[in-house]
Amino acid sequence: MFKFDNELLNLAEKVEELCVDKFAELREIARFNGEKVLRAFVENKVSSSHFNPTDGYGYGDDGREKADKVFTSVFGAEGAIARHNFISGTHAISTALFGVLRPNDLMLSLTGTPYDTLRGVIHADNGGSLREFGIKYNELYFGSDLRENVELLKACKVAYIQRSRGYTLRQSLSVSDIKKLVKTTREINEKAIIIVDNCYGEFCEISEPPEVGADLIIGSLIKNPGGGIARTGGYIAGKKDLVDLCAQRLSAVGIGAEAGATLGMTREILLGIFMAPEITANALMTTVFASALFELMGYETFPNYTEKCVDLPVAIKLGTREKLIAFCRGIQAGSPVDSYAAPEPWAMPGYDNDVIMAAGAFTMGSSIELSADAPLREPWAVWLQGGLTYATGRIGVLNAAQNLLNLT
Repeated sequence: MFKFDNELLNLAEKVEELCVDKFAELREIARFNGEKVLRAFVENKVSSSHFNPTDGYGYGDDGREKADKVFTSVFGAEGAIARHNFISGTHAISTALFGVLRPNDLMLSLTGTPYDTLRGVIHADNGGSLREFGIKYNELYFGSDLRENVELLKACKVAYIQRSRGYTLRQSLSVSDIKKLVKTTREINEKAIIIVDNCYGEFCEISEPPEVGADLIIGSLIKNPGGGIARTGGYIAGKKDLVDLCAQRLSAVGIGAEAGATLGMTREILLGIFMAPEITANALMTTVFASALFELMGYETFPNYTEKCVDLPVAIKLGTREKLIAFCRGIQAGSPVDSYAAPEPWAMPGYDNDVIMAAGAFTMGSSIELSADAPLREPWAVWLQGGLTYATGRIGVLNAAQNLLNLT
């Protein structure tokens, strides 16, 4: 049905042989997390009545409250808010930061410069950034020894951790890595609020950051925890008092999580997190396959296919602008939606460089679905993630590989 060179098909067979053990490991993680999610539904007594829509103020919306309880249980937290009106992961993170920080407080990033879209939230010159509200910011170089930065750690109100690599080639963080950062931070500043950008990391392992001491985690529902079902939204989970502060910022002081019409979105939020462990495993199998394939084709990948999977994306260093664009067009052509479109770089809001994005997805911008994106800058690397099913994700990856072969 799809035309690939025999050489590429033979290589794909070799790749799948190399990945047998890794695929088995990912399926076992999905089984564990699937049981955990099912237990959350059973213990919280989810009913079909909780799918009923509300409008207006949404007072007494049992479904909204039930979804919050399910997310609380799944993530090992004290409280959570899962809402369709978070427009993105960045919006949810921004809500949390403005919820817990006050003038003259210090936000300290422990993992280097945050993802592109958060930089405006922190220190844009206009629009109401943290800096404009008198909140200070500093960052440590990724991999820094926290004990060599004791004064900064003692001074910070928020210690911020970005779990995934963003548009860098640095290592993503496992829950074990986060546990070490939490332990050291607590030894130096026991009052610091430790916030984890959990985007792309949910259900990649059998535990989540609140279970190792993180105070808040934040993510997007069009990534892992939405399971390819949720069409929009995000979540914040963690310590109840801090989640309550975030809810006050999302709605209004004095209202918090007590209102907000769900407009019929609760069913897909709940169905999404129910499907999430299995869908995340499919996406990880797709990116492991891609990592192995492109490594055998001579490209450097981050992580490589033998490493532990701790988040969704794999970065592939392609080396030239031409290859980067060809790769993204191959992914788009192997997608179920808008496969006929040819992605072009453009000045996307929130980014410092032109960005190219391939995402032939059922939900616009959904990165639990097969997608690839990159800023147009050195080292001409692309970030690949997603795949609702392994079978279709594999085809998309092969399509991108074929495009690269056609350039030579």
